[in-house]
Amino acid sequence: MTSSVLGRRREGGARRPAPGRPGSRGRPRNKAFLFLAPCLALLVLYIVYPIVFSFGRSFFDASGDEFVGVDNYVEAFGDDRTLISLRNNLIWVLVAPTLVTAFGLLFAVLTERIRWAVAFRVVLFMPMAISLFASGVIFRLVYDEDPELGVANAATVAVHDMFSSSSEYPGARPRESDGITAADGGFATAPAHGPGDLVELPLVGVRQQSMPEEAQQAVNPGTHPGELRGTVWLDASGAAGEVGVLDRGERGMPHITVEAVRDGQVVATTTTANDGTFLFADLSPGTYSIRLPAENFAEPFRGLSWLGPGLVTPVIISAWIWIMTGFAMTFVAAGLAAIPRDALEAARMDGATEWQVFRRVTVPLLGPVLLVVFVTLVINVLKIFDLVYVIAPGSSQAEANVLALQIWQVSFGAGGDQGVGSALAVLLVLLVIPAIVFNIRRFRREH
Repeated sequence: MTSSVLGRRREGGARRPAPGRPGSRGRPRNKAFLFLAPCLALLVLYIVYPIVFSFGRSFFDASGDEFVGVDNYVEAFGDDRTLISLRNNLIWVLVAPTLVTAFGLLFAVLTERIRWAVAFRVVLFMPMAISLFASGVIFRLVYDEDPELGVANAATVAVHDMFSSSSEYPGARPRESDGITAADGGFATAPAHGPGDLVELPLVGVRQQSMPEEAQQAVNPGTHPGELRGTVWLDASGAAGEVGVLDRGERGMPHITVEAVRDGQVVATTTTANDGTFLFADLSPGTYSIRLPAENFAEPFRGLSWLGPGLVTPVIISAWIWIMTGFAMTFVAAGLAAIPRDALEAARMDGATEWQVFRRVTVPLLGPVLLVVFVTLVINVLKIFDLVYVIAPGSSQAEANVLALQIWQVSFGAGGDQGVGSALAVLLVLLVIPAIVFNIRRFRREH
């Protein structure tokens, strides 16, 4: 009997030893802790200890010697900068992760249907290889206010000038002694001109090199009964010329709009010729003020103040979206590859359009992946610091402030109050914990 049993054991193979016993394939718990010990040590050293220390430090004054209770928390919430940073953090949490997740989903779906999909995804993921500090420097230049440096304003100015021409004489003005006064951003004479008069309007403040190529020698058109005539010219008198007098060599200023104003109303409008002359032919008897409106001398459009207080937060969010979209796309693409294709084909065979397949099949099946991406991005934006610090200039950094930057400014900036800074750090930890707990619970449910 013994030999037959041994024979059966040889035929069926060796019996699998029970887990947890010597010689078994299962790992004893003490060996598992042995391998986890280095990770646990680093976790305690770099995460648990700083959190516990910051919590304790938040109850002491700036020097760390005197216990002040919750005074640091009261001071932190009484600071307007903290309220602004909390407001901006809320904007970041609501806007940035949502847009990045949406763009990641869009690009992941679209790249499935194009050639060179892998190359396209690599290009989109490349910003993740750049540090946030370096990316901030790049976008600080992109949104520079000078159109000659900032790409955004260069494009904005180009589009603007396609639909609205800029002034040819920015900064032009009359001399104070010429009897022409400022009026609504432009210039006007006293209401003492009528049909048959000649109006001379010498201007300064324009370089000869900036004059239009078609500008010709300015002339005196003379007078004519029933017509109000005049000349607008660049009074660039040198040593041989006389100020306020039309001299030889001085050129007229073409394309300037001239208005005849009576009782505050514009009754006629004309434009100067290449020699700077203009005329009003059908004016009623009476006196008029000759006005050169402001659009003749407006400064050229120089773009938008992207890094000003009003736009700085959306600009920084756009930079973060550019960086993180590749991250979201990679995760979503991995989830998309795991979707059973028969479900998609079944929906198409049932007559569903591509939009219906995407909305009712693809998105629901990708729900767990999209949730992971979104929660991860929320945790990321709550700690955003580098981009805000680098992109926002000093003049608008207060409006772009976020909680992580506020912690740094309070702790290591002017004043160096690490008690209040620790209180803000505890607040940031409390904001991040709900997202972490949510992720842990979701992982436990799935596994």
